[in-house]
Amino acid sequence: MSPTRPRAAALASAALALALTATACGRGRDGDGSGGTDSRNRSAGAQLTWKRCEAPTAPQGGGKAPGKGWECATLPVPLDHAKPDGEKIGLALIRSKARNSSGRIGSLVFNFGGPGGSGVAGLPSLADSYEKLQGRYDLVSFDPRGVGESAGVRCQSDKELDASYQIDGTPDDDAELKETLTANKAYIDACAKNSAKVLPHVDTISAARDLDLIRSALGEQKLHYFGISYGTELGAVYAHLFPKNVGRAVLDAVVDPTQDPLQGNLGQTKGFQLALDNYLKDCGTSGGCPTQAQITTLLKDLDAKPLPTTQGRKLTQDEAVNGIAAALYSKDTWKYLTAGLQEALRKGTGNTLLLLFDSLVGRAPDGRYSNLQAANRAVSCADAEQRYTVADVKQRLPEFRAASPVFGESAAWSLLSCTDWPVKGKWKTPDVSADGSAPIVVVGNAGDPATPVAGAERMAEKLGRGVGVRLTVKGEGHGTYGVDECATKAVDAHLLEGRTPADGTVCS
Repeated sequence: MSPTRPRAAALASAALALALTATACGRGRDGDGSGGTDSRNRSAGAQLTWKRCEAPTAPQGGGKAPGKGWECATLPVPLDHAKPDGEKIGLALIRSKARNSSGRIGSLVFNFGGPGGSGVAGLPSLADSYEKLQGRYDLVSFDPRGVGESAGVRCQSDKELDASYQIDGTPDDDAELKETLTANKAYIDACAKNSAKVLPHVDTISAARDLDLIRSALGEQKLHYFGISYGTELGAVYAHLFPKNVGRAVLDAVVDPTQDPLQGNLGQTKGFQLALDNYLKDCGTSGGCPTQAQITTLLKDLDAKPLPTTQGRKLTQDEAVNGIAAALYSKDTWKYLTAGLQEALRKGTGNTLLLLFDSLVGRAPDGRYSNLQAANRAVSCADAEQRYTVADVKQRLPEFRAASPVFGESAAWSLLSCTDWPVKGKWKTPDVSADGSAPIVVVGNAGDPATPVAGAERMAEKLGRGVGVRLTVKGEGHGTYGVDECATKAVDAHLLEGRTPADGTVCS
């Protein structure tokens, strides 16, 4: 779910569903559609100067420097790709070289989703999961435009964000609705004030053009790519823009390219409810677990009286809903959900659920926020042209409530996040047709709450016959690589050996 209410999932959070309009880069192809380097972009030949990586900054999420074996660089790219000789911004990159130089295939570029996740901070912490791939690939990631240290979007201060999360985002009366709308406007005004220059240029089409400049700067003829969650949308848009430049590519935890934001939010509502049902069923076998009735009662009580925490902050209804959602992204974190719910129900304190919420929104223990949520909203609103009204939300509330008594209202009201946004969106839903591209493995997980498995099926179809290769996993959680052995082996075979699984392969 999405606490800043850009869409109904904020971690790799997150499900966008959008499409190129005829005015967006002429349906996306460059020149004659051959997929060559964009002739308008004089940054294509830029050279990278790699150096020792510093510790991630607060906008990137903070933490320690990645240490030996990691190198960082900055790639200048046009702020506006329509003006290649105009103002430049710097894209922050990170890499760790392949261990087997003689068997090296090339660079494998990762995007871990969001939108808003810092690849510079994220890749080192996740590199152990990709150890086998590093045998033959340089592992590379980056902060997309608007994220982290790549002209990161700035909106409200840390204290303002703490205060905003205390405001009821699921209003029950006119007074609460007024407060919600006022808070939403204050957030948008802060984004416009602090990031006016970059807001029109953080759309996914621009980020996909950046990807091709990254490919060129790395010296690669083809882009080998691994996209997770929103990273699947970015990768698919890249394949549409530059089909002949696609190398070996994998899309895992796939965003549905056919859904508008309302459909995406509703689909995620059902997905998180399914994950909660599966959690409760699994948890019930071990005893001492809450029922859904207890959870809904807890949330109702929180609406009137937030729970105290040792941080001095109070756990609100919205924060609890999103804390529950955060724990549903992976089966490995179900145990923390059990602990958090038991603590809230038995002790009347909200420490664990608040920590889960903080992990979702990018709040560090010292109270500093990354720019995850600011970038998430900025990219979402730069992409989607839909602008929903209070009347739209009220009309659809019964449908959202029916989809989930836990997540429905929050997902419905989050539709207002782009209302009055200062920048127009680029599309209704994204065009991801990629005729002429190499095969792209598209992995969906039956129990994925944030990107329901039907999205992977539709993505494979829209990529086109012979391009989108479906691989379905019958498991739980958001993403499959390194979690499901069958899917991991299939992805490794595709990326390392060029052996693409048969379309329609199922891992059970």
